[in-house]
Amino acid sequence: MSSRKETVDPRHGDPSIRLHSNLRSEFVDPSYPRSDYTDSLGSTPASSVTDFHAHRLSLQPGVYVPTVVFFEKETEDLDLKTIASHAVRLAKAGVAGITTQGSNGEAVHLTHEERKTVTGCTRRALNEAGFHSLPVIVGCGAQSTRETIELCNDAADSGGDYALVLPPSYYRPMYHPDSLVDFFQDVADASHIPVLIYNYPAAVSGIDMDSDTIIKLAKHPNIVGCKLTCGNTGKLNRIAAATQATTLSAPGSGFMCMGGSADFTLQMLVGGGSGVICGLGNVVPKACVEIFKLYATGEMKKAKELQAVVARGDWAAISGGIVGTKSALQSYFDYGGLARKPLSPPSKGEVEKWKDMFREVVALEGKI
Repeated sequence: MSSRKETVDPRHGDPSIRLHSNLRSEFVDPSYPRSDYTDSLGSTPASSVTDFHAHRLSLQPGVYVPTVVFFEKETEDLDLKTIASHAVRLAKAGVAGITTQGSNGEAVHLTHEERKTVTGCTRRALNEAGFHSLPVIVGCGAQSTRETIELCNDAADSGGDYALVLPPSYYRPMYHPDSLVDFFQDVADASHIPVLIYNYPAAVSGIDMDSDTIIKLAKHPNIVGCKLTCGNTGKLNRIAAATQATTLSAPGSGFMCMGGSADFTLQMLVGGGSGVICGLGNVVPKACVEIFKLYATGEMKKAKELQAVVARGDWAAISGGIVGTKSALQSYFDYGGLARKPLSPPSKGEVEKWKDMFREVVALEGKI
């Protein structure tokens, strides 16, 4: 769980850095049927872009942070300086990767051009700070298959290494049983970067993908992981076992089975998971990483004690959402600012409430 700082860009051939490879060959189905959807788009199917994939950075077990996006106070324009410095702060804390365009990144408040700008800014900042080997995952969910594919390929062009994709939900009552399977297959076929399935029922009208569906989709050669913000550890256990997911102790198939919040990091590790993509990491990345370190060295008692503090801190992040997270950053680290309208600025009472709720875990962060 080091800072992973490198002096050579791995995309230029540094053999010491493990890149995206064929580790999953024993699990994926080589005859997985490709849809005809890519033909109608005139898009290059994923199966024919293996050279492109070979130059993508691999995902390693650990903490991934869905980064906050920052805006100028008066204009709500992107604050690129703070976006860049925040990404570097997280990298220095030892996270395994960065995620842009998530819920914390206010993707729904950004234009397509702004999304590309944020991802490109993040990648450049990491490279300039020497963190060439740190992968960038990009949220690419949209309501149509076509737009989702466009976002995936925009992400690739902007320096993203992987696409994190929510299922569409607006027309949920009209979906047939295989609609979501078809959706993810079509996206994976056409995306120029590997895809991770994002299961977050609260964000998609209650759609909660079951383990059987995710395991089936995991056989697609361009679907390489999942994020389970449903918090269902049983589902995580089933998927991790069926896919032979990567863990701290074994590379497995290369499939990344990840939790979606910091409050069950230790449970995820015990259950055979690969990592977490957690919003709390924006505020206390070192505390989140420390759980992995303690688990890796067998210090379970300390890991359980730390997990309890992190879980309490994560409740602050969950209950306050992006407004509370930005407020905590502003209170404790003197940057953060406000979310874009129509989200309202926090009241003075809310600022104090969230400052108090984050106090314990921020104090712990300062001791690590």
